Amino acid sequence: MKNYIILFVGICVFAVKSYAYQDPKNKSNKPNIIYILADDLGYGDLGCYGQSEVFTPNIDKLASEGMKFSRHYAGATVCAPSRNSLITGQHMGNTTIKSIEKPILAEDITVAEMLKTVGYQTAVIGKWGLGTVGTTGYANSQGFDYSFGYYDQIRAHNYYPDYLMENGERYPIGNKVIYVTDSSNYAVGIGSAAIEKNVYSNDLFTEKALDFIGEIAGEPFFLYLAYTIPHANNESFLINQHGMEVPNSGDYAEKDWPDAKKSGAAMISRLDSYVGQIMAKLKEKGLDDETLVIFTSDNGPHQEGGWKLNFFDSNGDLRGMKRDLYEGGIRVPFIARWQGKIGAGSTTDQPVAFWDFLPTACELAGVTAPTSTDGISYLPTLMGKSNMQRQHDYLYWEFDTSIKRQAIMKGDWKLVRIESSNPSTDVIELFDLSNDIGENVNLASKYPEKVNGFMHILEKYRDQ
Repeated sequence: MKNYIILFVGICVFAVKSYAYQDPKNKSNKPNIIYILADDLGYGDLGCYGQSEVFTPNIDKLASEGMKFSRHYAGATVCAPSRNSLITGQHMGNTTIKSIEKPILAEDITVAEMLKTVGYQTAVIGKWGLGTVGTTGYANSQGFDYSFGYYDQIRAHNYYPDYLMENGERYPIGNKVIYVTDSSNYAVGIGSAAIEKNVYSNDLFTEKALDFIGEIAGEPFFLYLAYTIPHANNESFLINQHGMEVPNSGDYAEKDWPDAKKSGAAMISRLDSYVGQIMAKLKEKGLDDETLVIFTSDNGPHQEGGWKLNFFDSNGDLRGMKRDLYEGGIRVPFIARWQGKIGAGSTTDQPVAFWDFLPTACELAGVTAPTSTDGISYLPTLMGKSNMQRQHDYLYWEFDTSIKRQAIMKGDWKLVRIESSNPSTDVIELFDLSNDIGENVNLASKYPEKVNGFMHILEKYRDQ
């Protein structure tokens, strides 16, 4: 059934709008799309978002040459559901993966499948996390011509794995556990075992991405480049080490900081260097004017592996972090750069979310978005036509573990509900983000009618 749906929507073409830059029937005018996703990078971790201690010159340049969003939201507050929202164009109320990792469904329609219907070559490199080989969520069964990296979340917590996956097959990369009597010659040791570190996985992701861009000829491409930096390494062999793992501390080696902070800063700057390499390759190939490059993060900053978000103000002025539905957990940096199309140095406070990417990519490619999406294309905003930008009635998130969290935002108003097994400890908070970006003042008692309206929408998704 899914193939028939895709075929139907694939042959439908948007009418040319007044802000359009192309004739969508002309394949040569379809832009390449590179979507770069960081892992656990906070709203305040980049220079262009106010960071002063960690250096990100390449990403800052991306912002100076493109558009910076101040109100862009991840799909969820943790990895798997957020990535699911991005790929399927659905918010947490309607999508398959709401909290823990499991395969997306065969009938889920992905952005890669939509772009393939109009001739795009598609690749996912890095952390997929939506299904391994043999499941319905396997990337190559979900519209990607090429896949490389971590297919599952748990292996992605190791920066020096013994193998990665390439198109369904193991790809050995030279790292291995060695059993020795004395592990002092190795960077990380646990008793009689150590890791021989030869290849840092994210370095290899960049090499593969550069190869993919270098080998493309003729047809437009979509590259989903999902790094695992700066997520902490949670593998058991790091029990006596901090978890911010990177080959070296780079520019921060001589800083009077704890080792975890040096390494965490070096991870972010290493990510920045990857972005610089990608942009240099586009210029080398003459693809600079033909490629939309997006940079963002899958959720807010973590506080694991020795990393403390307050050390560098990783969440900026926002409250909360990863696993929260406060702004610090879901509001993430977002930069879009397209030479000659997006205004250099432009900014916007237009609220958009991960589930808006699928319809945006579809509009760019000239294919009608599937009805399954909860998203709205933000192409008018990118093109500087904010007066033509459609608006969401509301944005919705949830995160359900032992505690159920829900959040809804309409305009500048946002409600957060937190439920536990003890109803007496339940929390309902209402914030006016226009005056309280830090979500410090709970206005629920002052505006009961507004709270009731929000709660009515939350109940729609209460038990789904």
